[in-house]
Amino acid sequence: MGDSNTSVFNLFFMNNNLEEIEIQLKHHLKYPYKWYRKQNNIWDGYTNFIYQTPTWEALIPPMAAVVEKENLDKKELFYYAINRWYNFWSAMAVEQIFSTCDGIVPEKNTKNRLVDFAIQGVSFDHKTSVFPKGFNQTILYAKKNPRELIEWLYKNQSSQQRHHLKNRLFIIVYDKNGEHWKLKSEINLLEKEIKNYVSNFTPHQLQKFIFIPENETLSDVIWVEKNNI
Repeated sequence: MGDSNTSVFNLFFMNNNLEEIEIQLKHHLKYPYKWYRKQNNIWDGYTNFIYQTPTWEALIPPMAAVVEKENLDKKELFYYAINRWYNFWSAMAVEQIFSTCDGIVPEKNTKNRLVDFAIQGVSFDHKTSVFPKGFNQTILYAKKNPRELIEWLYKNQSSQQRHHLKNRLFIIVYDKNGEHWKLKSEINLLEKEIKNYVSNFTPHQLQKFIFIPENETLSDVIWVEKNNI
């Protein structure tokens, strides 16, 4: 996270609690999670205002300005922007949750894209992901075979800005009704599961991989589930 993004993030969380970011994120739930196009660097550039915009209402003016300036389809830009905004600010809330846990040491270098924090001396990036359809297995299978899921996640991760093969904690959200993405806005639920994981953490539970010769990668999964009837 760049310095300017960090300052906006810190200012927002100094003046608001996690409940407020949950309220903001849940504005997205009124709209479907559609992208209309594969995420790419050009459209990321069109919508980088999301990093400076922590509230839902504040998204409207910069979206309108970009649509007019770049002559873009209004609906496509709207969904691309709100999806990026939703994922980013949910991730920032998760990072904030980790930073308040006992035993977590936040990364001081805000330009370090590979590390968000350390637990018991082990450095990690974190990534919240929906349970992937492409894994072609049930959640019960995945929970019994986390190594297989983690390897799939590394191999199929986005090729965008945060692609890497270093240590990562995957927060996997799963809703029985299939709308997994909505759990990214359930900040209280995320907080409960993350704090439970950290309080019971031991380095011995980590999965070890050699994706790059002579470089060991450590990873694990934090499960966040909601079983609607």
